Amino acid sequence: MSGYLLVVDGTRRSTLDEALALNQRVIDTGLKVPAVLLVNKADLADQWEIGDDRLAQLTQSGWEIMRTSAKTGKNVDAAFSRLTLKMLGK
Repeated sequence: MSGYLLVVDGTRRSTLDEALALNQRVIDTGLKVPAVLLVNKADLADQWEIGDDRLAQLTQSGWEIMRTSAKTGKNVDAAFSRLTLKMLGK
């Protein structure tokens, strides 16, 4: 069983582009493993460069997205739990 968390910095749009490119590399290898996209720095949401419209677009294309904060711990444990469930096919 395998899966991965892609963590982007909500205050730096370029990290989203880099994460999506990294995800494409995984897809190009032929692996089909679950992933969850974490947009970090939820505690600084007013400074985010990644808008809700972009996140909604990604959700519509199949991404599971969670807003997290390493500083406050918001959704960090939940992200690992969600990935585990996805890895188990639930």
